[in-house]
Amino acid sequence: MRIGVYPGTFDPLTLGHMDIIRRAARLVDRLVIGVATNPSKSPMFTLAERQAQVRREVEGIAGVEVVEFDELLMTFAERLGATVIVRGLRGAGDFEYEFQMTGMNRALNDDIEQVFLMADVALQPIASKLVKEIAVYGGDIRKFVTQRVAADVVARVAELGRRV
Repeated sequence: MRIGVYPGTFDPLTLGHMDIIRRAARLVDRLVIGVATNPSKSPMFTLAERQAQVRREVEGIAGVEVVEFDELLMTFAERLGATVIVRGLRGAGDFEYEFQMTGMNRALNDDIEQVFLMADVALQPIASKLVKEIAVYGGDIRKFVTQRVAADVVARVAELGRRV
């Protein structure tokens, strides 16, 4: 069985993420969406909320499951028996970061392949950080996330009084 891992913070889950998830699910028998704690970021949603949000949005996509993780990506992938790490790319900036991460990950375990999928051209500009910023300033984010995620983000912005 070919197991792939698509890791990320998913804060919030965007249409770009969903595009990569749908396409990656066709490449492996089992795709594990790894929702990361990522201590270097200040997420809008808690880990449990992000995991629930992703789980809700991928419901119905065959072979996909959602798991939280708080460890090195390669340790997580090894524990799952994964043979592939899936990463989405939007542009050159993503490539530079991913190139460096791939080198580090290969040094940790060169048996797990890194596979890069380019986001759909129409979805390439979408970034979770920008979605949150647009929402904080009252912009319409429905072009960038699903209806349910948009409702989650708008509710959180209202709850926090625009302090995201």
